[in-house]
Amino acid sequence: MSWFLWLLTRWYSSALSLLLLSVVGRHLGLEVVQAILCSRWGAPSEKKLSQDGDVIIGGLFNLYYIPSAVEQSFTELTCVAVECLVPLKYTYAMVFAVEEINRNSTLLPGVKLGYHILDSCSRYPWALQGAMSMIFSAGGQPVPLLIAAASSTTGIILSRTLGPLSVPIISYLASCPCLSDRTRFPNFFRTIPSDIYQARAMAQLAIRFHWTWMGAVVVNNDYGQLEETKGKGVCLEFIETVHRETIVSDARRAALTIQASTARVILIFCWYTDVKKVFLELTKINVTDRQFLASEAWSTSDDLLQDIAISEVANGVLGVAIRSSTIPGFENYLRRLHPINRPDDALLRDLWKEEFGCSPEAKQSNKATLPPCSGTESLEGVQHPFTDTSQLRVAYNVYLAVYAAAHALHSLLSCPDRDNPSGNNSSTCASPKHIKSRELLHHLNKVNVTTPQGETFYFQGADIPAKYDLVNWQKTPEGSLKLVLIGRVDGFNLHLNESAIQWSTGSNQVPVSVCSESCPPGTRKANRKGEPLCCFDCLPCADGEISNKTGSLHCERCPSEFWSNVEQTACVGRQLDFLSFNETLGITLTTAAVSGAAVTTAVFVVFLYYRKTPMVRANNSELSFLLLLSLKLCFLCSLVFIGRPSVWSCQFQQAAFGISFVLCVSCLLVKTLVVLAVFRSARPGSETLLKWFGPGQQRGSVCLFTCIQVIICAIWLSLSPPVPQPDLGFRGSKVTLECAMASVVGFSLVLGYIGLLACSCLLLAFLARKLPDNFNEAKLITFSMLIFCAVWVAFIPAYVSSPGKYVVAVEIFAILASSYGLLLCIFAPKCFIILLRPDKNTKKYLMAR
Repeated sequence: MSWFLWLLTRWYSSALSLLLLSVVGRHLGLEVVQAILCSRWGAPSEKKLSQDGDVIIGGLFNLYYIPSAVEQSFTELTCVAVECLVPLKYTYAMVFAVEEINRNSTLLPGVKLGYHILDSCSRYPWALQGAMSMIFSAGGQPVPLLIAAASSTTGIILSRTLGPLSVPIISYLASCPCLSDRTRFPNFFRTIPSDIYQARAMAQLAIRFHWTWMGAVVVNNDYGQLEETKGKGVCLEFIETVHRETIVSDARRAALTIQASTARVILIFCWYTDVKKVFLELTKINVTDRQFLASEAWSTSDDLLQDIAISEVANGVLGVAIRSSTIPGFENYLRRLHPINRPDDALLRDLWKEEFGCSPEAKQSNKATLPPCSGTESLEGVQHPFTDTSQLRVAYNVYLAVYAAAHALHSLLSCPDRDNPSGNNSSTCASPKHIKSRELLHHLNKVNVTTPQGETFYFQGADIPAKYDLVNWQKTPEGSLKLVLIGRVDGFNLHLNESAIQWSTGSNQVPVSVCSESCPPGTRKANRKGEPLCCFDCLPCADGEISNKTGSLHCERCPSEFWSNVEQTACVGRQLDFLSFNETLGITLTTAAVSGAAVTTAVFVVFLYYRKTPMVRANNSELSFLLLLSLKLCFLCSLVFIGRPSVWSCQFQQAAFGISFVLCVSCLLVKTLVVLAVFRSARPGSETLLKWFGPGQQRGSVCLFTCIQVIICAIWLSLSPPVPQPDLGFRGSKVTLECAMASVVGFSLVLGYIGLLACSCLLLAFLARKLPDNFNEAKLITFSMLIFCAVWVAFIPAYVSSPGKYVVAVEIFAILASSYGLLLCIFAPKCFIILLRPDKNTKKYLMAR
């Protein structure tokens, strides 16, 4: 059976390596091709770390890596110091956690936990081969659980491959949001938050500092996630993608794009080695005025922080970092590590060779190039990156992953109430030597971990609750950069100490990065056609509309009683407006009315003085005086329309207008009838006609016609009188206070009756215009009534269409125009003869034919 398992393991791992493109190719792209080609250079690294135990958990870390073609030839497997020390610390965090759990009397009592740790060499096929070798361990104890996946792509490969086997994978660094999908990755867990939360935190930072116009540089794999920044008022001017295989040319292209962009804030989702290449290119072209937002993959990179060459470009970086925690005792544990105490630890031997330049191996081969170590080399009491535990981030994630695995094992091995997912209620306990991955996966879904430090966490599907640190890169006197903690993210809550931030400009002033400045109050946004939503124009609000906050999308219309102020930022009460005596229009109309009344009075005086003359006597002096009196009333009644409307003025103005004009037209109508009667009586048999038009009948007729109008006005004003009311229908900063016609019928009857009398007078005067007198008054009445009717016919449409107080002005104009028309047409020729041609003011001249 052992040889069969060994053969199955070797075949299965090799076949899966060859089939990676078809299984997960759409997630990997060119990196898979490169990784598969790497497998041809030789077997994966034989470097490993293991400890026996009742239960063995597996670990995969990128301890070594094969450099790219640009960096060196493909002939050797090397470990670069920076690349090696960081994941080496992760490895010993797992070892430390296992040893700490084994000392714990309450967690997994009576069960010794072991580990089997392999190097995946930063290559996907080797990670898969290492995972398969641990699960199908030939001649050894298979592992039921893996702590693995230093990248999202590795997590996708391992989860999809091991999913049918229900082998749980707990990742400490794979952050792609896609891995939260339990239908696709039911066996995947992680102790690092999903990238969706750090992207959301970056979006919160952008919104907080009003950065609506940004650029982005992302790596071409499952890591770069920008969806959370979209749809939150943040627009991306550009997205530059960099590839690990062509990083030199891609970094140059990204730097030139950043230089040409108008965005002052640049978001970078890349591995720190890619960021370093981009920063070096920016240094070459002297671009130092950009504010960079860092993802957790490089926001805490010591390699970047200590690089003086990029300090000017990288100064002020604001980043989201994996939360930093402490592991009590871990620093002392690292410092006490020594190859003498761990003779089988190949990783520790390599560290000694790299750091102390000697070989700790007891037996030296003939090919050894390093001198033997003296044994006094030690990490105690020296400052070394490997023993620096001041900010444990990924190492703490590894620590939590081990504790999550231990708690799940503890739950599985507890008796007799073990939850059996298969439905079998047997109380038989699982044996530590025969743990089924499917059962362990079931318990891992329900795990609730409390670390020795008292921190509690649990899995929400594949994820743990999101927690991040917010960091800022600030200059030191030596010229390098230091990492300063300026806040934290706890779920959806952002806690930030803004006063502690040092910006890229070197000042405390927050950088401005917008496509368009925020629209001030009084304006609204108007999107530009074909451009992102963050690029817009600011249009002033229309009259009667306001926007009282910055960046308004719409202007709000003021209520009918209010109007917008000059700045269009607030609704203010509309001012009452009416035709007053103080304004130009009011003064002009008042002057015209008073002048008309004065001229009428002057004519009255002239007629009174020359009342004995033939010109006055021949034209029915009594009706002429009454007509002059009514014309004076017409001029004066127009003054009642000017000024602030009140209840009494609204009622009096219409009554005065209606009665004055009826009195005036009645006088003209009776004068016309008298003229016709005089000339008709000259015919034989018509002598009795004059009896009906004597002085008494004339006065009675005028009174009768006028009383009818008085009755109409009395009924109208008693039933539904005009009342002062603001006209809210007219849109403007002022609301017109006018006399609202409560009854249009009443007003129509008043005008209609005046029109009826005027038309009758015009018809009769037209018939009498050719009577054979040298001075025929019917001609003058005809002209005057033509003007009168024309004015009032034009009045109706002008009255209906005029806005606000100009309605009143139109009515006053009609009153004055028609009054002046009557006054001038009827009395001007007579006054001309009386005053300037007294030789014609004789009976002989007037009676001549």
